[in-house]
Amino acid sequence: MDGIRARLIQVRPGFTLDVALTLPGRGVSALFGPSGSGKTSCLRALAGLDRLPTASVWVNGACWQDSDADVFVPVERRRIGYVSQQAVLFPHLGVRANLDYGWRRRGRPQSVRLDDIVALLGIGHLLERRPDTLSGGERQRVAIARALLADPQLLLMDEPLSALDAARKEEVLPYLEGLHATLAIPAIYVSHAFDEVARLADHLVVLEHGRVRAAGPLPEVAARLDIAGGFGDAAAVVFDARVEAHDAADHLTRLRFAGGTLDVPLRREPVGATLRCRVHARDVSLTTQPPQATSILNVIAAVVVERLDLPGGAQCLVRVDAGGTPLLARITARSWRQLGLEPGRAVWAQVKAAALLG
Repeated sequence: MDGIRARLIQVRPGFTLDVALTLPGRGVSALFGPSGSGKTSCLRALAGLDRLPTASVWVNGACWQDSDADVFVPVERRRIGYVSQQAVLFPHLGVRANLDYGWRRRGRPQSVRLDDIVALLGIGHLLERRPDTLSGGERQRVAIARALLADPQLLLMDEPLSALDAARKEEVLPYLEGLHATLAIPAIYVSHAFDEVARLADHLVVLEHGRVRAAGPLPEVAARLDIAGGFGDAAAVVFDARVEAHDAADHLTRLRFAGGTLDVPLRREPVGATLRCRVHARDVSLTTQPPQATSILNVIAAVVVERLDLPGGAQCLVRVDAGGTPLLARITARSWRQLGLEPGRAVWAQVKAAALLG
């Protein structure tokens, strides 16, 4: 059976991991949660770096561990690619030799080409360099390329951007987005930064205190108020939209999604292309009347679904339905009362900004 199925139980002083995972057999699944929630513990168990006393791990039909049957496939036989927070490259070898090491680790006739991986990660100009001359972002891209050249059955990434500053993160993220679009194998991405997850993941698992709090397709889980309420300023919905038209005169592109249209800064993608959109709750306001003479271009008809009061009581998070697409709005509790909002009330969502994620 395609996909990843795991049951992981570990009890140690002060922490219990009790997790059941069912993940897709292709695409990027994110394990998301604060420090200490069990993300890295799950990843190490999947990799075979930690042998849990009670566990079962199946990857695309292959059993990697079954504690009841006393089956445990050691890490060196699991055909995984593992990328950690710090890019671990051999310092005495150049970039090309580091990549050759990954190439030699493949356990079967190679299904990926060196030139393709080098191009995908944009590291062709680095091949003759040594690791100590690379920036943090360049080292991480080389580490990812080396992991992929081993032709893994599963790619594991443990907070690969957490050690980078903002500029280096922005350097690496487009390449990770390219991986997301082209990988034919499953990848599991560990992060505590929801903005990263929104850009990269298809499937989201939210961990808290060693247990699964929510799991499912990213758009569904991210729009749940009980989950989004914990994201703070990063609370957002993610959905796909199709390029409908370009307006060169005003430097705008119109996108069509299930709830209506969005005008965004001019894009290069052709008409018909599909893009991933992220709309933050902080960038959505609500009105009960069709707005007149407003500078906000994107006004979408919707219906109030539910409300979540945020800590402190001054603000609330409101979920609305726009033609089947959920949107979140962060407004004040006073605005909720003054507008007479309640579930089922028709509103207009004014979207001040929408980010395009690929």
